[in-house]
Amino acid sequence: MDIFEKCYAPSLATDLQEKGVYPYFRALQSRQDVEVMMEGKRRIMLGSNNYLGLTTDPEVIEAGVRTMEKFGTGCSGSRFLNGTLELHLELEEALASFLHKEGVITFGTGFQSNVGIISALVGRHDYVICDRENHASIYAGCQMSYGKMLRYRHSDMEDLEKQLRRVPEQNGALIVTDGVFSMGGDIAKLPEICALAKKYGARVMVDDAHGLGVLGPGGRGTASHFGLEDQVDVYMGTFSKSLASLGGYMAADKAVTEYVRHTSRPFIFSASIPPANCATALAALRKLERHPELPERLRDLSLYARKGFTDRGLKIRESALSAPTPIIPIYTYETMHTLDAAQKIYDRGVYVNPTLPPATPEGEALLRTSYMATHTEALLDEAMDIMAEVLLHE
Repeated sequence: MDIFEKCYAPSLATDLQEKGVYPYFRALQSRQDVEVMMEGKRRIMLGSNNYLGLTTDPEVIEAGVRTMEKFGTGCSGSRFLNGTLELHLELEEALASFLHKEGVITFGTGFQSNVGIISALVGRHDYVICDRENHASIYAGCQMSYGKMLRYRHSDMEDLEKQLRRVPEQNGALIVTDGVFSMGGDIAKLPEICALAKKYGARVMVDDAHGLGVLGPGGRGTASHFGLEDQVDVYMGTFSKSLASLGGYMAADKAVTEYVRHTSRPFIFSASIPPANCATALAALRKLERHPELPERLRDLSLYARKGFTDRGLKIRESALSAPTPIIPIYTYETMHTLDAAQKIYDRGVYVNPTLPPATPEGEALLRTSYMATHTEALLDEAMDIMAEVLLHE
């Protein structure tokens, strides 16, 4: 059998392309902003993770330009060898201070961060216990580790405790959860998770990719939101969302970060974050530190959008009704209806993300919308009117 046979077989992607509702790989012709030029037309962007709107901030851009001129375009090596700049160390120190943790280690991407952290910490006789709706990078990290993975039903604390009981007393256990779940926008039940971890002697890791800059005092994330910074053992996060750059990080006790620094294959054998990306992430972090009102503005706009959708008669996911996050999913249920609606909304000038099975349960496809602190109420009203027209009247 030819290994390429599957590449030429009919697929869902080719079927959607033929039907004119293929929603992926649309090309931007402008900056990532609240309004973009995409495929020759102005669109209101309701599908970005640029939560604080800092990708177009002049200070952040200038930091990247200045640093590229000074350090060049790349490091051409891993952090382990020739790829460590003073900037990497400065960024790690700044993040550790901001997150109230002893140590920070940075990775080339957020996906690489989860793979690198989990595969290093979870050994052959350990268990890693995951929420079923965790990000794909967490599952990749579990698969790359030598430990045993157990899963619990989404935010179901009884099922989490059931899985914890399966861990032999002599074995280590790491509970891993998204802080803010990327599709539903709901927040992990972190107080209950930490209480169960303490009861069963497990450690807790939170993927805060969608929590940093969004939740907690000053945007410090999910653990800070609940006042549990001292009970979450490992934070993971990204620079590609609120911090307007590229890369990821791990924050923990210094001994833990040093262990990962010297044992994580994805860290040791990958090139380091390019200088400009490092500088822009640091500049964005400094901006967040100086402007703690940015997460507050983001929350106000998210609440405005929630009320706007419900006032217009659109059904948003129940978990999003009370969660103060900038991710608002709108139920569209059936896959082809979702794709058709997304295409019509796009044609009328609004970009949203259709989310389909297996990312959602069958029959629960949805449109994932997300917001930036730099949106205006007028832009949101324009976008919501378009969406309501398509979803309720066509």
